[in-house]
Amino acid sequence: MSEAQDLRKRSKKRYGGGHRSKKYKGSRELEVGMQGVLITCNMNERKCTAEAFNLLNEYADQLYGPENFKEPEESSSEEEDDEDVEAALKKEVKQLKASSGKRQRRFQAMDSGANNVIFIKTKNLDPEKLVHHILSDLHITKKNKSRVILRMLPVSGTCKAFQEDMDKYLSVFLEPWFKAPNQGSYQIAFKARNSSHNKRDDIIKALAGLVGKMNPKNKVDLTTPELTIIVEVIKSVCCVSVVRDYTLYRKYNLQEVAKEEGPKDGKQGEVTTNQEEIKSNQEEKDGKQEEIKLNQEEKDGKQEEIKSNQEEKDGKQEEIKSNQEEKDGKQEEIKSNQEEKDGKQEEIKSNQEEKDGKQEEIKSNQEEKDGKQEEIKSNQEEKDGKQEEIKSNQEEKDGKQEEIKSNQEEKDGKQEEIKSNQEEKDGKQEEIKSNQEEKDGKQEEGKDAPKTDREGKGEEEK
Repeated sequence: MSEAQDLRKRSKKRYGGGHRSKKYKGSRELEVGMQGVLITCNMNERKCTAEAFNLLNEYADQLYGPENFKEPEESSSEEEDDEDVEAALKKEVKQLKASSGKRQRRFQAMDSGANNVIFIKTKNLDPEKLVHHILSDLHITKKNKSRVILRMLPVSGTCKAFQEDMDKYLSVFLEPWFKAPNQGSYQIAFKARNSSHNKRDDIIKALAGLVGKMNPKNKVDLTTPELTIIVEVIKSVCCVSVVRDYTLYRKYNLQEVAKEEGPKDGKQGEVTTNQEEIKSNQEEKDGKQEEIKLNQEEKDGKQEEIKSNQEEKDGKQEEIKSNQEEKDGKQEEIKSNQEEKDGKQEEIKSNQEEKDGKQEEIKSNQEEKDGKQEEIKSNQEEKDGKQEEIKSNQEEKDGKQEEIKSNQEEKDGKQEEIKSNQEEKDGKQEEIKSNQEEKDGKQEEGKDAPKTDREGKGEEEK
């Protein structure tokens, strides 16, 4: 057991495992929303980081000009040992701390979350343009400027590494290259690290469907595609980019692209290219085998601890089982209550529908009633108009009656006056007649006085 622990300790020291926690202590991790460059290496991550900073700064100065403050000097010797690299990293960290109060550096090392992979966060530059510029220069000059860096992949966007989030993000991210009228031939390069929920075939199938939906003229080409969609998943973060010349630049492998190419023709050239690719993959595979071996030894040491934890876990499982049974009982009670509640909800819903029907009926009756009220009101107004007319006619009639009555009274007064005058006239006629008779008597008396006397006497005798 002690020999295995000794071997594990030596292996950690050899492959940088003992420095990993110290290196990233307090550092930030790769997260959604970042842009940058994903770099793979063969075990020596510290030296890979130093090489990456030197290489990125060299070509960023060509494209964007130097930063406003002094950058760490590039090593002039290819035989630089680990102590010089550590000193350069310390200097880099010191400069980062000194400048943190002013502004962020354009390159920052982040914990990628996977072994033999580093992530350099970029700021205010296009990572795809920068990496393509580096590979183009190495392809032309055939000058190898890296010792431990294997591949350098730009990361133009990041999102959560779940199918729904990836579909939503990529449907917008891929539009500049593939949405009509844009079109092109393409291939998909997918790799997942420390992520078990992302299946290669499922991701590629979904992504191809998405690209085809943007424009049916987009065609898959696995030999010489115009564009390559790079999808790198690390834990719960999905890193994506769309690059050109992926096959020409040997899958963006810095060491392979810088190799001298001999005269090749026909199938021989294709075979040589495939052999170099196989060799690169084999070297990467060998590095992973060493890592697997180291992890296996560490895993063996943890098995004893796991066994002890398992016994403790079994005890807890019994407790959990008991709690689960209690929970199941409560779930049944909750289910029963829910069913009762659902029944009441249905009853309430039915009552509500019945109530709504009555409300509609009431509303209809009210509208009918309002119509009748309007009709009654109209009839009442018409009736009131006629009443006013009748009243006016009655007042006019009463006025005439008063006039007739007044005329009658005046007539009656005149009749009385005429009657009085007639009576007075009759009285005067009687008086005149009486006077006439008296006069006539006197005349008779004056004419026939003796006779009168005799007659008077005769009368008296009588």
